[in-house]
Amino acid sequence: MAEKNSARFIVAFNKIEKKLKEINGGASYITFFKSIDLATKENATVRKYEEDLREFADLRNAIVHHRTSTEYVIAEPHLEVVELIERIEHLLSQPVTAGAMFARTVHTFEAEDSLAKVLRIVRGRNFLQFPIYLNEEFIGLITSAGIARWLVQTVDEKIISREITTMGDILKYERAGENHRFIASNTSVYEAEEIFKRSVMEGSRLEALLITRNGKKEEKLTGIITPIDLIKIE
Repeated sequence: MAEKNSARFIVAFNKIEKKLKEINGGASYITFFKSIDLATKENATVRKYEEDLREFADLRNAIVHHRTSTEYVIAEPHLEVVELIERIEHLLSQPVTAGAMFARTVHTFEAEDSLAKVLRIVRGRNFLQFPIYLNEEFIGLITSAGIARWLVQTVDEKIISREITTMGDILKYERAGENHRFIASNTSVYEAEEIFKRSVMEGSRLEALLITRNGKKEEKLTGIITPIDLIKIE
């Protein structure tokens, strides 16, 4: 006999309730709604699905408190609802991390590399961000916008040499303030999404999140997230 939707729903709900307690440091004797309130301060996945979780609590109460018998449930949830709560439970139990979703070989460049050399390397690869290092130390991120600003500022020069111009020269034309941020590989993808959105709201739009093991710039780059990558996050 196929398992009822209500049974699957309750199993997933109970797992979520347990996970919320873990997120809240083992807090006991508080309502599910209060658990959500507390967890939204700590967990990006909870914040993303906050309204769904609150609706699940209402549905759970209808299922548990309005049974007419052990076999018959008045509020039998639709399959779509069951699949959603099971998906959220999975995301809370096994968060999708930035390191897992966006791990890639990151091409880095030296400050003394010529623009011509870099263009030859990235030709056909659709790179828009260029991490720049000086003596193995990260010193900044060059973007296509930065290159455009450099071109505008040098347009009146009789000769613009791509062989002479270095990435260090172009880095000076990046806008004031940091256009990037380092994050740890275990950062959830929803937190990464929030970081981008928050930067826009604060008027300091980020061009990339640079991923290292512990979110420190001294560590090896293991991935990069750009605004266009956000479409990959469901």
